[in-house]
Amino acid sequence: MADTVLYEVSDGLATITLNRPEAMNALNIATKVALREAAESAAGDTAVRAILLTAAGDRAFCVGQDLKEHIGLLASDRETGAGQTMNTVKEHYNPIARALAGAPKPVVAAVNGVAAGAGFGFALTADYRIVADTASFNTSFAGVALTADSGISWTLPRVIGPSRAADLLLFPRSIGAQDALELGIANRVVPAAELRAEAGKVARALAEGPTVAYAAIKEAVAYGLTHSLEETLEKEDELQARAGQSEDHAIAVQAFVNKEKPKYLGR
Repeated sequence: MADTVLYEVSDGLATITLNRPEAMNALNIATKVALREAAESAAGDTAVRAILLTAAGDRAFCVGQDLKEHIGLLASDRETGAGQTMNTVKEHYNPIARALAGAPKPVVAAVNGVAAGAGFGFALTADYRIVADTASFNTSFAGVALTADSGISWTLPRVIGPSRAADLLLFPRSIGAQDALELGIANRVVPAAELRAEAGKVARALAEGPTVAYAAIKEAVAYGLTHSLEETLEKEDELQARAGQSEDHAIAVQAFVNKEKPKYLGR
């Protein structure tokens, strides 16, 4: 894994850190490959019970595609006729979004600065977004004559509604932290100096929680958005049976009876 993305697992919490602060954590090929590997590793590792997605530096969470590299790749495509540049959506962005959004465990994004384009998209794949009061969001795509990617055409309408999503996608502009909170893009806004500590507390609490139940909650919400009430009730029945058979449920019930705080095992 490239040093442009740092990956660490500690006591059930996987921390993925975008590490190109000098480039505002822009996504060049090496970074996209490393982020894909980290996201897929965290999502698939049963020892990981929560994922924290964050970024180095104070200016940016991620400004999306590295346009300096992109210009060179477009020029190469024109010379060779290969047309490979936009394959990055299939090869990198889609697997990253799929791994984070579909992870059977909670994902927390700590947004420390500008989140634009794919950076905004990846922040939206998280289940919970803690945002610095100095951060901002921008869809950016139409500003460089591109359409949405990184899953944002799926996540953004679900977070803020289709009409507002169309507005932000058609007319890209910076959305500050407080506006993001009002729209539902941010779950919590904290002073920038407190972001890492607060995000760490939230992610750690989730890593110590009932992982099977969290996975079922994620699956239920995603399913309910695209299915009828009757279908969703059937899905809830299926998922509740799964959660009810977990060791963590038994631990929780016994702890309740004993008036103790449960110590979950994540299974």
